[in-house]
Amino acid sequence: MNRRALLGGGAGVLALAGCGNGVGAGGAALIDARVQATQSFLQQNYASARDLQARAVGQLVMPLITEAGFFAGGAYGRGALVVNGVTVDYYSATQASFGLQIGAQQYAHVLYFMTEEALQEFRTSPGWEAGADVEYALNDRGANAGATSTTLLTPVIGIVFGQQGLLAGASIEGTKYTRIIP
Repeated sequence: MNRRALLGGGAGVLALAGCGNGVGAGGAALIDARVQATQSFLQQNYASARDLQARAVGQLVMPLITEAGFFAGGAYGRGALVVNGVTVDYYSATQASFGLQIGAQQYAHVLYFMTEEALQEFRTSPGWEAGADVEYALNDRGANAGATSTTLLTPVIGIVFGQQGLLAGASIEGTKYTRIIP
């Protein structure tokens, strides 16, 4: 397989992922409705998520991320940054990956900003990337949500949940978040 075919396939997967996530149209009202539903789901199904929400200074709610791959892969979704219960900005999340992968999945995730500094860094960045500074509070199966004394000291806590599809696992490491106007 040559490089051009690989890159072309990756671009096609990214385009497909962006079109198939159901959040691509409808603007701010649709994103807000999905964000509210996602927050309600977390509060009803994961009691410790309520504690994270209460302690966080802000949260980025990504209600639906679609990820697909065939050697080259990508993920895309849209969500909102909520501060003090109010949506303050809208963001897209994109991710590219290369390697042995075939399949597709959808999932949701929330980033809880536990410090004002972490929230400010996120809001002022032209394109913030999730990396080693994000602590995960859920395992891949979504069986437990927990905020331990260790995670509460972390500036950003991520919860990934609601995985459906045929790709194993879901991670937000390497995901780039960019402010958008829906």
